Amino acid sequence: MIRRLLLSMFLSLASVTSAPAEPVDDALAVYRSGDYDTAMRMFLRLAADDDDVAQYNIGVMYARGHGVEQNNLEALRWFLMAAERGNATAQFSVGAAYATGLGVPVDDAEAVKWYRRAAEQGDPGAQNSLGMMYNRKRGVPQDFAAALEWFRKAADQGFAPAQSNLGYMYDKGRGVPQDSTNAFLWYEMAAEQGYAEAQSNLAELFDSGRGVARDRVQAYKWYDIVSRNPAVGAEGRTIAAKRRDIVAAKMKPAQIVQAKTAAQAWQPRNR
Repeated sequence: MIRRLLLSMFLSLASVTSAPAEPVDDALAVYRSGDYDTAMRMFLRLAADDDDVAQYNIGVMYARGHGVEQNNLEALRWFLMAAERGNATAQFSVGAAYATGLGVPVDDAEAVKWYRRAAEQGDPGAQNSLGMMYNRKRGVPQDFAAALEWFRKAADQGFAPAQSNLGYMYDKGRGVPQDSTNAFLWYEMAAEQGYAEAQSNLAELFDSGRGVARDRVQAYKWYDIVSRNPAVGAEGRTIAAKRRDIVAAKMKPAQIVQAKTAAQAWQPRNR
């Protein structure tokens, strides 16, 4: 069965394979019921027996302040404990802590080290983040080819941020010849999963006709979807709405109705 981990601050949901009927599943069920105090006690008992999944989940609870006082340094201590036992999700979380300064000073070299350990185990979030480090010259020399390689590994697993990043590399010609058609294909995969950055980029391609036939109904649709996404933030929604309205000024009323209907009917696809 799947041994499920708690929602982490860096991934939407992480999981690892394990034997059936794991006690950590019981603790996770208690956590999901909202009984954080009991869940913490259960995880602590499992962590005392070196259960890396429980150790990781304790770190998540400290990071979120669930059942305990919020404490990033303590969260990192538990993440490190699980990471040293080879837990890829914990390794990714340690890398993210060092990359963002969560509980420790920012240390790009340490971030790269932990991202790489998790990426080499196939963790798509870590693969994408390692690609970003190469792309942005953080902790490693700038290397677009290496960035592209790691983005592709994660994108091939259906990881939407990596699909969007791979589209950007094709769009801008970083590590590959500029290719708007491939940019469109990767942006579309990420956009259909609900990734807002890819949705905005996809709208721009539809509006300009780069990599795809110009289609302002589709451009309006995608900008409108982003403009109503609360996860984007107020500034991002405002920018998307302004771009949508610029597109609308070039459309006929019937096209706007069609685009609004399409935007309202849209639902994200699971990877």
